[in-house]
Amino acid sequence: MAFVWFTLAAAVTVFAAIKLSNYADVLSAKTAMGGLLVGTLLLAGATSLPEVTTSVSAVLIGNPDIAIGNVVGSNMFNLFIFACFDLAYRRKHLLELAGRNHLYTAGAGLVLMAVAYVSLLLRPEWQVFGVGLDSVVIVVLYAIGISVVGRVSKSGAAGPTVPEPDETVLSEEDNGITVRRAVIGFSLAALLIMAAGTVLSVMGDRIAVITGLGSSFVGSFLIAATTSLPEAVSVFVALRAKNVNLALGSILGSNMFNMLIIFLSDLFYSEGPVLSVADPSHRITAFVVLVLSVIILLALARKKTVSHASYMVPSILIVVGYFIASYLMFQG
Repeated sequence: MAFVWFTLAAAVTVFAAIKLSNYADVLSAKTAMGGLLVGTLLLAGATSLPEVTTSVSAVLIGNPDIAIGNVVGSNMFNLFIFACFDLAYRRKHLLELAGRNHLYTAGAGLVLMAVAYVSLLLRPEWQVFGVGLDSVVIVVLYAIGISVVGRVSKSGAAGPTVPEPDETVLSEEDNGITVRRAVIGFSLAALLIMAAGTVLSVMGDRIAVITGLGSSFVGSFLIAATTSLPEAVSVFVALRAKNVNLALGSILGSNMFNMLIIFLSDLFYSEGPVLSVADPSHRITAFVVLVLSVIILLALARKKTVSHASYMVPSILIVVGYFIASYLMFQG
């Protein structure tokens, strides 16, 4: 039954994610926020809700490895998702169409993951009011990063010309949806995703016991991939509407927001700083995420490529890196 409930929760997550993406696209088109800000803040935060409920539920049932594996594994899977779409739409050169403002989001995500990696490596036990000092540092850096992204988005820093969202697609999806209705629908879909995330966490813990694969592997790959389904759906819907900034903003913003979940998990975990008790195997996933983050950062910063083959190199490296990490984690 654990597998049945897990599958049903995953299906609900996908359904809610489709609704989230459609409403976010409406907000992006009908408000002054734009694709970058809606993607980085609203959509990224909402599609990361399964990770929130999954990780918090995991520490409450005494399984911090699922919590940390879910966060770090989701970040790796998110980059893998975008790389796959980038390869599928390779003739469009998505990363060259995206605004240069995304460099700030990608850089902030890289710094936050670096803090987590160092904590997993050194396993410090310093605490501030019962919460790990490393988690507090992550929150502070996250706040600074979001502040910078918000200012850059409003300043409208120069970037390549991005195609306008496809009006035909938008008109089919929104059917005259007002901003108020979009906000209400977005909120309801977010609540549905939170409920599904709780089920995924509890069932994932049971699956780890049933299969004997261990919480680290199940958290980093099975649960991480499932809780990242909203991001996959969001990217697909955004790209279908030719909203590249919303798609990339959702992925990079989710990777930033996911790091905040470490602090939330720490708040509910009473056995010490959550990163200090996590299994050492999570260092592998965290290190791979760092490498993949550097790759996508360089891909965003580089000049326009001459051929499709040279353009695809970063995304190919990300896909290969994901499978290497999967193999290493499976081998323990």
